Amino acid sequence: MRCPFCGNEDTQVKDSRPTDDNAAIRRRRQCTNCGARFTTFERVQLRELTVVKSNGQREPFEREKLMRSMQISLRKRPVDSERLDRVVNGIVRRLESSGENEIQSNAIGEAVMDALSNLDKVAFVRYASVYRNFREAKDFEAFVDKLGDGND
Repeated sequence: MRCPFCGNEDTQVKDSRPTDDNAAIRRRRQCTNCGARFTTFERVQLRELTVVKSNGQREPFEREKLMRSMQISLRKRPVDSERLDRVVNGIVRRLESSGENEIQSNAIGEAVMDALSNLDKVAFVRYASVYRNFREAKDFEAFVDKLGDGND
């Protein structure tokens, strides 16, 4: 593993332990060159996923991109990072176990919408405003009214 500080390729594992949900291994490493310490995570990857965007463009699936989009929606919300990590792991597992190597971007968006609706309603509305491309306040009002009715 390359050191993120000096680029040295020789690093030593100082400690390894499973994450709380046993979905990954957390490793504390130290660079033999500069002495810097850093953490890496090792996760099981069932298959290589490709995201097919609405315009037909294909790109590799990135767990970090999924995590970032959810973190943006959850900014300043009372959801701890471990809980978010478990939710993201669940979404990734569902996508990987779907049996498909290519996943439509809207399927990922709907999975995120579903997860956020159960996790935090404010984050759900924030994500929906971008995902469903709300343009005016009345778009928000209609969406929130549907939430109040128990429908989506």
